[in-house]
Amino acid sequence: MSVQELSASGFSSAINGKELVVIDFYAEWCMPCVMMGPIFESLAEENNDVKFAKINIEEANEIAQENEVSSIPCFIFFKDGKEVHRIVGSTSEDELNEKIKEFK
Repeated sequence: MSVQELSASGFSSAINGKELVVIDFYAEWCMPCVMMGPIFESLAEENNDVKFAKINIEEANEIAQENEVSSIPCFIFFKDGKEVHRIVGSTSEDELNEKIKEFK
């Protein structure tokens, strides 16, 4: 499954499904975000039963504020429309994958 780029208008509908949704809050100027991009893409390809999406905090600042994103990259895990976990900052592919499997 590929990573979907979300806008502010698509956020609510994206997180309200039954499946796990992992959203990468990022900015194009953020080097740790750029480094995590390929890892996030790889995990999206490996986990077809999980929805992966990205939100550019500069284009959807209100969504970032509503979700209290103060540092990036920030990976927020949603299930049934509610946040179930959060990872702030760069992380390893293994750690991110472990959390995805934990919350599926």
